[in-house]
Amino acid sequence: MKTPNRLRQSGQSLLAAAFGASATLAFSPFSYWPLMLVALWGLFTLLQNASPKRSAWLGFCWGLGQFTTGVSWVYVSIDHFGGMPAIAGLSLMGLLIAYLSLYPALFGALVNKLPSRQPGIKWLILAPALWLVIDWLRGWVFTGFPWLWPGYSQIDSPLAGIAPVLGVQGITLVLAILAGLLALITPRWGQWQGQARYGAVAIGLGLIAVSYGLGTIQWVTKTDQQQQISLIQGNVPQALKWRPDQRWPTLMKYLDLTRQHWDSDVIIWPEAAVPALERELPRFFSQLDQAAKHNQTTVITGALDQNEQGAYFNNVLALGAGTPEYRYPAPTQYSKHHLLPFGEFVPFEALLRPLAPLFNLPMSSFSPGEPVQPALPANGWDYITALCYEIAFPAQIRDNLNADSDAIITLSNDAWFGRSIGPWQHLEIARMRALEFGLPVIRATNNGVTALMDEHGQIQTTLPQFETQVLTTQVTRTRGETPYRQWGNAPLWLWILISGCIGFIAWRRDPSRQAKISTNL
Repeated sequence: MKTPNRLRQSGQSLLAAAFGASATLAFSPFSYWPLMLVALWGLFTLLQNASPKRSAWLGFCWGLGQFTTGVSWVYVSIDHFGGMPAIAGLSLMGLLIAYLSLYPALFGALVNKLPSRQPGIKWLILAPALWLVIDWLRGWVFTGFPWLWPGYSQIDSPLAGIAPVLGVQGITLVLAILAGLLALITPRWGQWQGQARYGAVAIGLGLIAVSYGLGTIQWVTKTDQQQQISLIQGNVPQALKWRPDQRWPTLMKYLDLTRQHWDSDVIIWPEAAVPALERELPRFFSQLDQAAKHNQTTVITGALDQNEQGAYFNNVLALGAGTPEYRYPAPTQYSKHHLLPFGEFVPFEALLRPLAPLFNLPMSSFSPGEPVQPALPANGWDYITALCYEIAFPAQIRDNLNADSDAIITLSNDAWFGRSIGPWQHLEIARMRALEFGLPVIRATNNGVTALMDEHGQIQTTLPQFETQVLTTQVTRTRGETPYRQWGNAPLWLWILISGCIGFIAWRRDPSRQAKISTNL
């Protein structure tokens, strides 16, 4: 029979997992954004006065709750296209969740090794800075998985005004500070009592007020210059896409939908819309280029290719108005730089490829394009391209922006993830990029969610999922630059540096450390 202490510890572990799971409800499509603050507050409160080992376990449980629910959409792809028994697919999914949960576990392990004499410094300065560093690690290790950064959940909250100044991670920082404030004043658990509670409430309300005020500033303004765009949502089932007998029916489907919209300035097909390598269809692309030029329209489409050395690339081609005459390979194209692990390249492939068909899918060894590439010409405008997963990497997009950038386009094919929550989280990430950079974001997909977002990250128009339709709308050019577009993450790194200095000073002055030194002397 478990002792009361063991029962209490088990209850805390379950509570941590429940708080982590509640974080998923803060993201799209649920969008109960206050729950992200609740989830972080719950974690920070449980970590109060816990040992580093116990904190690591509670952080791991919190991560299990968040990632089991939040990235469940990955299993749809494994189950439908992985070619493995269910038990193997579930095991692989479990490994992914366990890996991602190591990051909040690392936070838990380190946060209670921070100087604790002054809880305000620990939970309002050091802990938020530590969370940022660990979040960035998750977005970088093994090429990165920055999905479900807390800041994304606040795209419709009063904290959204921080994004044009400090980016999505600036919102995460403020969330962590607010969670630390709440943890410090929580009855029975918190370390601030009496008058300190009123000060904490004042600080929290002040942060929210500043965020709301930033949201009222017009960092960029609309001009009177517009383009008419048509986004072709082909709704081609993933199971049929690469069948040889479906190649020409698919191409004819896109051509038929395109012919009805030659009056648009730009027509955009989704990622890998052409179910063949570019080198296999030079005549098709040449004729499409000529037809687009004749109608004074630019056609942008996703297309895969393989070069003479056998390397595969996931490309986006621009054809028609404003582009040179087509000759293979396309003279104006973008090659995806940030590849999706396991989908577009296999880490440790010599070890993993023999294990299961999932690791040996056709064209699962793509080569990356350059990190900085020219914008795609779009009938007189310059479109910065982010292919599918790349929209989750703001630093890469910022590196490609320049004074002539007019809009961001992101082509995707979320048919891999069925009717899961994944495509909606993907759309939310795209909305955040629009808000950060003050540019319209155009999202063209195979089966949804196809949408146009304005410079404030608001959805202007969209198509229903799983329907063959064309979204024709107007995109407006903007003038000006957001602070985040100019500075990037530099202010956040400065915050982390200052926090580190404060932490070092606090550590030097820690009485327990001084006592140990005296004892040793």
